[in-house]
Amino acid sequence: MTEKSREENKDISKNILKCRDDTQPVIFMQQGISIDDSPPQFMLAENSTCSWAKQEDVFGIDKLRPRIEPWLTALCQSEHFSLLLGSGLSHALHYLGTDKVLPGMGLGDFGDENDVVNGEAKRTAEASGRGDGNIEDQIRVANELLRGLEILGTRDEQAQERANVLRSKLVDVLATFAKGILRGEQALIAAEENKRERAFNYLVSFMMSFASRTGTRDRLHIFTTNNDRFIEAGAEVAGMHLLDRFIGSLAPIFRSSRLDLDLHYNPPGIRGEPRYLEGVARFTKLHGSLDWVDCFRNIRRVGVPFGACNMQPYLNTFGTAKVDAMNLMIYPNAAKDRETASYPYVELFRDLAAAACRPNHTLIAFGYSFGDEHINRVIEDMLTIPSTHLVVISYDDPLGRIMKTYEKLGRHAQISLLIGNHVGEFQSLVDHYLPKPAIDRTTFRMAELLKARWGTKQSEDQDSVPTPTPEEGGEA
Repeated sequence: MTEKSREENKDISKNILKCRDDTQPVIFMQQGISIDDSPPQFMLAENSTCSWAKQEDVFGIDKLRPRIEPWLTALCQSEHFSLLLGSGLSHALHYLGTDKVLPGMGLGDFGDENDVVNGEAKRTAEASGRGDGNIEDQIRVANELLRGLEILGTRDEQAQERANVLRSKLVDVLATFAKGILRGEQALIAAEENKRERAFNYLVSFMMSFASRTGTRDRLHIFTTNNDRFIEAGAEVAGMHLLDRFIGSLAPIFRSSRLDLDLHYNPPGIRGEPRYLEGVARFTKLHGSLDWVDCFRNIRRVGVPFGACNMQPYLNTFGTAKVDAMNLMIYPNAAKDRETASYPYVELFRDLAAAACRPNHTLIAFGYSFGDEHINRVIEDMLTIPSTHLVVISYDDPLGRIMKTYEKLGRHAQISLLIGNHVGEFQSLVDHYLPKPAIDRTTFRMAELLKARWGTKQSEDQDSVPTPTPEEGGEA
């Protein structure tokens, strides 16, 4: 690899790792770009130091895996455990299945109000460190402007006319936004069969690595900021059952009351309390979903097939009710006749705060860029509890928000980092570093036997043996 190409790929090949006994982030660089299936090789960055590698050492996956996999395995068996998934998951899955980048969401056109909407969207995005803003910022600002014009319109005909035009433009933008999400789903469904199956196999392995928890532990709670249905599709392929706030079968309805439903079973021939059914997780979509619709003053989930070509036919299933893209519950949109634009999002964020801010809780954030201040505040509050832990996994950090948040949070001993094109890349993460996607008691028993034979003697080989959890006889 030439010096020029090495310099061009310098930022791409940078990885940041902080886990186990690391007191500060360790930065290491990939040595060249593999043109075949040979495993990648790494070296520490020029100004980076750590306890497990010297500056001149060249190391590979065999050096990294014993440091990462047992650590993540132990964290995944915390008493309370949550997974926060951002758009990075959708991008990774789409690229794995199609070899193409997920279609971007371009800015919307709001006609005469375009300058006002874009100016305020840019201002608020820059204030929160998110660059120039995106279509979600536009939708949020347009909703606020529309509400203001509707209030003025009660006394001013010109304001009412502006409100009518803006409402029409907002409906068009929301419809285009929904079609963009559907295009991402369609591309994955229409991909070559072997690539599509590979993408879903990786998604299933990824989700089951976190959902495979012993029965004495609290359920995994999955939170996502995505509006698409990649996670739901992966759960169906995996045979996972997702518990959310929706109740019903034909057109499930969102319930504000938190119903702690769960799935249990009675083992044949055994009396006593029912046991937890495996393969069950709680699920919360913080920013709403493509198939959530505000209709008859209720939030309902409509049966839109994964990868459907058009959304409107499924919105027309509500009979006499006038339902269009304005009724889609895609954050931060809410139909104008709701008592507050915060419904149902306030309930969803209450779930996040209730799940995160508990002792002995671990939160793993994958593909989340820390661009949502309302989520960041919950994470900051969570880390004030000494027994909580945050793991950040990301392919990159283009705007530096992750590392800025890491420095701002301060409690570095409670934060682990896996950032980069190797440790944070979806495929290599599943292949080498995530826990085994199964509840494997045999592995724990093997670890107990090895520990009994070797006593307290430490060796490099023992680093790769998973530590048994307390319920399996290990030390607390």
